[in-house]
Order: sequence, then structure tokens, then C-alpha cells
Amino acid sequence: MALDVGRVRAISIDLDDTLWPIWPTIAKAEQVLLHWLTLHAPATARLFANTEALRAIRNQMVALRPDLVHDLSALRLESIRLALQQAGDEPALAEPAFDVFFDQRQRVELFDDAHDTLAFLSARYPVVAVSNGNADVHRVGIGHYFKASISAKDFGVPKPDVRIFHAAAQAAQVQPHEVLHVGDDATADAQGALAAGMQAVWLNTAGHDWPNPERPHATVASLTHLCRLLG
Repeated sequence: MALDVGRVRAISIDLDDTLWPIWPTIAKAEQVLLHWLTLHAPATARLFANTEALRAIRNQMVALRPDLVHDLSALRLESIRLALQQAGDEPALAEPAFDVFFDQRQRVELFDDAHDTLAFLSARYPVVAVSNGNADVHRVGIGHYFKASISAKDFGVPKPDVRIFHAAAQAAQVQPHEVLHVGDDATADAQGALAAGMQAVWLNTAGHDWPNPERPHATVASLTHLCRLLG
């Protein structure tokens, strides 16, 4: 099935790994968190002496609190609290520790073509951010490109649940079949959008094979390629 550009009246777009690489951002935020713990919760810093240990207890929290799977901020906060408890430090330090992590997490480094792409898209369509992550488009500095931003944390369910895609269409004041969704995750983004009745473009910068039976309407290797597709 080919992309029907004439049908597109709005764009929904993922954030992490679509507009910026997420893992360098998270790694830096974990380093800043570890430095804060060294100063304010030294027992925790000794017990969780590197970012790999901090990430491991955060991943453990996914199993411990499946009810928070849609809320990455809450998962990170509770993982910090658990680390403090295990080390014998004050659990109430979790909130200020998380604030330090979260502030650094917003300091993303956008892909080179992200600003130009967002300017191109927003000049032509209402653009809605749809993310399972906890980036704040306004704190990142790109909020002016978006008509709305919908996060799994605030909405209550993550992609690929069709309800979050339908909420994006509603925010753009169009029908789902009039939305083109763009994202890097073959399942959460592309498959979710297809199931919601949208057109889908898969951003595949690494040249991976498409893993699912139903194919997206288009695959692009870069955001610049997306603009050419819609131009």
C-alpha cells in the first residue's frame, strides 16, 4: 500500500529516537543523577556505583510495578526511591534526585534535520507529538511546532494502543484516516498507527528489516527524506 499524500491533513510524530537519539540523553542524565547521589546520598552512590546499576534497578521496577509501564517518570522515581531504601539512605531524597535526572533528560540533542523537518511539517499541517517517553516539547525548545503533545504518562496508555493515536487525531481536529504518523518503532509507532486507521511512515535510520506482517505506507531513512516524500 502506497502513501496517499493527498489524504494527509495532520501529522502525528514520535519524539525519542525520531527527533533525537534517546540513549545518549538517558546516559548523561544517569551520570548527573549519580553525581547528585554521591553528594547527597553517598551510601546509595556506593551501592549503585555506575549508571549500569542505576539502569538495572530502573528496569527491575518495570517488573515490580507493571501498573506504571505507561509512566516512565514514575518508574524512574520509584527506582530511585528503591535504591535509596536498599542503601539505607532517606527515601524522601527520591524527589529531588529525580528532579535533577529529569532536568537533564530534557537536554536532548536533536538530529541535524529535526528543526527543518518540524518547520516544514508545521507550516503545512497541524502536528501532534505522541510519545511513550517523558520528554516535554516545551522544555526541549520545540513546543512552538506542535498543536498538541500527548504522552502515555498523561493519557494513561502507551503506544501501540489505538486510543492514544485516536486522541492525537482528535487533538488535530481530523479523522484518524487523515493523519500520517511518523516514528522509529516498527510496532509501537507504525503498527499502532495502522491499527488506528492512520497512514504510517516508519523512520528506519539503521536499515533494519521490517519485522511485522502488515507494512507501513512508506519507509524513510531520514527526516529529510520524509519532507521530500510530502513535498
